[in-house]
This record gives sequence, C-alpha cells and structure tokens, in this order.
Amino acid sequence: MKLERTKQDYGTNPLKVRDTNHYQAEYIQSFVEKWDELIDWDGRAQSEGDFFIRLLEEHGARKVLDVATGTGFHSVQLLRAGFEVTSADGNPVMLAKAFENARRNEKILRTVQADWRWLNRDVHDYYDAVICLGNSFTHLHDENDRRKALAEFYATLRHDGILILDQRNYDAILDHQIPPTHNYYYCGENVRAQPEHVDETLARFRYEFPGDHVFHLNMFPLRKDYTRRLLHEVGFQRVTTYGDFKETYRDDEPDFFIHVAEKRYVEGGDDT
Repeated sequence: MKLERTKQDYGTNPLKVRDTNHYQAEYIQSFVEKWDELIDWDGRAQSEGDFFIRLLEEHGARKVLDVATGTGFHSVQLLRAGFEVTSADGNPVMLAKAFENARRNEKILRTVQADWRWLNRDVHDYYDAVICLGNSFTHLHDENDRRKALAEFYATLRHDGILILDQRNYDAILDHQIPPTHNYYYCGENVRAQPEHVDETLARFRYEFPGDHVFHLNMFPLRKDYTRRLLHEVGFQRVTTYGDFKETYRDDEPDFFIHVAEKRYVEGGDDT
C-alpha cells in the first residue's frame, strides 16, 4: 500500500531544488486540497470574464487540450461554453481533484495524465488550441525541457492552431521588486502567495492558508521576451502578448502575461 506524502520535501537547502521533475513531490494531497482556496473559482471567473472564450472563438477553435488542468477551473469553464475539452496534467492528485470538481459542476472531464515532454506519447489527437495556464510552464527548470514541451504542444496542434500560455510577470519581480497584487489570478481571501526568494534561475513562492498551513513551490522565473523568443524558435509564426487580459498594458505592470502563439504559416515571416 502506497502511503500519502504529508509534507513537501525540499531537503536541507530548498534553494538548490531547481529540477523539473520535482513538481510531482510539490503537489502533495494536502496542498492540492487547499488549491481552490487560493484560486477562488468565482473570483477568478469574474476577473477574467470571457477573455479566453473570446480568444478561442476568434481563432475558430472548438477542440481544446488543457495541458495544465490543475484542479479543473479552465476545463470546466470551457466545457460550460460548449468547447470539446481534453484535460491533461502530469500530477495524478491534481487530475483526481479536477475530476471531482467537474462532477460537482455537473461536467465529466476526459482526463489524461501526461508529462509535457512526452505529450504525444499519451495524447493521440490533434487540437485547434492548446492552453497552458496558471503559471504552469514555469515548472520547467531546464531550457531543453521548455523547448521539448513547446515542440510537443506545437506537434499536437492542427496546421492553424494556437497555443495560449501564461506566466507571472517575473520581469517586474526581478527588476523592480514589485510583488504580485492577486487582482486577477489568485483571488482567494485570507490566502497569501508571495515570493520568498527570487534570482535569475529560481522563484520560490510561499503559500499561506488559514490554520497555519504553509506550502512552497520552486519555479523558473521566465522573462517575457525570453518566452516569446522560445515560441518563435519552436516554430510559432505570430505571438501576441497580453497583460492581465489587455493587449495594451504599457502604463502599468501586470501580474501576468498571456501569450497567444499562432501556428498558421505567415508568408515572409512576422515580427510581433
């Protein structure tokens, strides 16, 4: 019988843990059970509105692969909006919670446990859109892992498909020490999610929940332009970046960037 891990294990020096494979040990059952308190489904739905639904509709997408399902928020929202959704995640505890949440919302998820680096080994279909949301891409600590994952996303898209990928505004955190405001993404009350340590190769976040429950995640602090460059180099033709659901955001520092990468071939190239 496999015993559930009750504590995260980062060893004696957590700042040394810069390993893609460690995310499986980070999302323990007790942390996953608290995750929806951080998101606040109602608050998140109100803050983002129909942003992702409109993006998908504008690009003619109906069949969507949610590769960072987490506890199921976006999969459920898209199912409600009439999209055909496959829900993938690398962590079985997250997938189980997502399935439970969907049933509570009178939806049944089609789930697949898959590591992004070998996505097409486990997902055998083509999609109009792949979504990778919730700052999930920053769990990849190695550039080869990031390139391999993006290549896998690209390969599962139809010829004119899109990838929607978001990330924290690590530029603001690294360069200006501007902490996240949690106005849009992590809307839960009485929950704190703050950077505990940040350098060019590690962002260690501390998550505090009522009842003195404390968890951590170690992530790679992706810079916006670096992410855009990787998307182009993997083969995406046009990349449009939004800040907190706005295409024009230069007057302030958004909490999150959202990249919309188009696979459709652009004659002569594109510099966006």
